[in-house]
Amino acid sequence: MEATHLIEMNQGMMISGIILALSFIGIFTETLHGFSRVKVSMLGAGVMLVVGQIYGFYEPEAAFEAVDWNVVFLLAAMMAIVAIMIKSGGFEVMAYNIGKFAKGRQFLMLALIGTAVTVISLLLDNVTTVVIFGPLIVLICQRMKVNPIPYLMAAALLSDTGGVATLVGDPPNLMIGSAADIEFTPFVMKMGPIVFVAWIATLFFLRLLFKSDLNKRAEGTFDESLDYKDKGLWNKSLIVLGVMVVLFIIHGQIHWEPWMVAGAGFIALVMLQKHLELEDIMHNVEIPLLMFFIGLFMIVGGVEGSQFLEYLGQFIIPFVENDLLTACIILMWVAAIMSAAIDNIPFTAAMIPIIGAIDPQFQAPLWWCLALGVGMGGNGTHIGSTANVFIVTVSERLAKTTGDPSLAITPYVWAKKGLPVMLLTLVICSIIMYVFFDYYSLPIHPL
Repeated sequence: MEATHLIEMNQGMMISGIILALSFIGIFTETLHGFSRVKVSMLGAGVMLVVGQIYGFYEPEAAFEAVDWNVVFLLAAMMAIVAIMIKSGGFEVMAYNIGKFAKGRQFLMLALIGTAVTVISLLLDNVTTVVIFGPLIVLICQRMKVNPIPYLMAAALLSDTGGVATLVGDPPNLMIGSAADIEFTPFVMKMGPIVFVAWIATLFFLRLLFKSDLNKRAEGTFDESLDYKDKGLWNKSLIVLGVMVVLFIIHGQIHWEPWMVAGAGFIALVMLQKHLELEDIMHNVEIPLLMFFIGLFMIVGGVEGSQFLEYLGQFIIPFVENDLLTACIILMWVAAIMSAAIDNIPFTAAMIPIIGAIDPQFQAPLWWCLALGVGMGGNGTHIGSTANVFIVTVSERLAKTTGDPSLAITPYVWAKKGLPVMLLTLVICSIIMYVFFDYYSLPIHPL
């Protein structure tokens, strides 16, 4: 890319960047000023829209389009489905079985939960995975009488990591696969091995990070038997989930968005179970969480509209022609850092046209490094991925219902545990990319 084509900084870009920075500072420091992140995101979205209209880079229609409604509706539908499943008592039975098998050994229990989360996140997106496992983990930990924070964070961190391995595991992967025309199997062949190594490292690193908690033997017991509240509802739910898994995998072929699959699953469960009270189910849908995401998407959409993200990203491109390996590693780390600060979906959307403008012979390793960066980078902060935000919300709700504020995962707690995980996985991915760069540089579509 020649210098004449570079985007130059203007006043609109600068102001949009300032609004973005102030919004995220407000989100990160919510525990200090008592102004919830939902209010911050809504305020930031409103200011971004007004400023965008003044400077001509953002209109109400663009703000509406900036929202990833697939994520919003998918999250809402899955929360409703999980709420229905909770009524069956099936999660309690599952918790009983996992706890009984672990016999009070906390790391074994964390490994079992982590493995289950990872396997599911290979087929479902990580948001759906944590929506399913969040309530389960709380039930297990309450039964075991242990601190739930290590398990909740492990679910988010391992789902974020595991989801990088497949096209359907993480929304940015679908975006990258669509832009670069990468199919399911080639994606797994490239991402699977590197993600597996990162996953193993993350699991054992979590044992080190939460050593003081995991070394304690659980006080709870699972000696008594436990029955389903409604086994018929649980069985119906599993059948519906099974069908949904298949539809999630083939949704591209049938031209269904993931939210449509989740919505159809919710409708099917409601129709199959005549006596469900919809009012009770909807109480479990976290409206504030959905509003937070809507505001966040609108803020980042304004930054995209001002071309500020493209302005930042273009400085990576000059490295490509001179040193492709260095450019790829830099892209991976920049993508990770940016994805830790802003949701990885909008950042991926901003980077795709930049990589797409590069000579096709250089593109392949850049696509892989972008996928690794935005996937692993989400682990760095509590807002780095949708899964993280949901897990934080679960912990906050638990802290509120129990009256124990120590059960809430604060931005500081996440930074203390999640950021080291992000750095570890990035170092591992960088080393593997360096050693096997020739493999990752092979054309995506051989002639």
